[in-house]
Amino acid sequence: MSRNVLAGLMMAMAFSVGCRRSSEPAKSAGPGSLLHPATLEEQAPATYRVRFSTTKGDFVIAVTRAWAPLGADRFYNLVKYGFYTDASFFRVLPGFVVQFGISARPDVSAAWKDATIPDDPVTQSNLRGTITFATAGPNTRTTQVFINLADNAKLDSMGFAPFGKVIEGMDVVESLYSGYGEGSPQGNGPDQARITAEGKSYLDQNFPKLDSIKSAEFVIAASQPKSDSKETK
Repeated sequence: MSRNVLAGLMMAMAFSVGCRRSSEPAKSAGPGSLLHPATLEEQAPATYRVRFSTTKGDFVIAVTRAWAPLGADRFYNLVKYGFYTDASFFRVLPGFVVQFGISARPDVSAAWKDATIPDDPVTQSNLRGTITFATAGPNTRTTQVFINLADNAKLDSMGFAPFGKVIEGMDVVESLYSGYGEGSPQGNGPDQARITAEGKSYLDQNFPKLDSIKSAEFVIAASQPKSDSKETK
């Protein structure tokens, strides 16, 4: 079974906190960086937050590295170097998951296809709002993630290890366009192989109502003392 089929079994986290941009926002990577996954292996902080600005609004994910260190590190690097910019939410199944993480650029998708990371132990349950990497079996995680739209604890025993939570904007996540249903070949939604090969142009031409990511940036809690952060203009 392909990674894209099993990737449908994934989820994310939720509760609310006011946030502001960090003094070190996510960097917009040059093509060379995203085309060389082996060079993007920085260790993530113990905790960090990411604001996703989408065509439906914003949501914030709080990542706790101790939950799934390898997953948290991979997500950190993908965000930092702009991997998720323009990526679409290609699989939205109400009451189950929202899935994304195929690059809008075919050349970038090709570069990351085999950039797998080992599995993390499952230390948290796949409850509503948690975010988890998609897999196609043991040790096959690359770039695709899903946010749980319900309590999907059944995924825990299958090796899906949450690494963070949606802490703000879960209503935005739940409002992402879901009208196309399950992906091909199980349903009439997008074919993940074609997204990988053709990029966002395939989705824009055939699934124009899909929502997408405008940007993903690191953020800090608004309650943190001003002396510890400087808002970027």
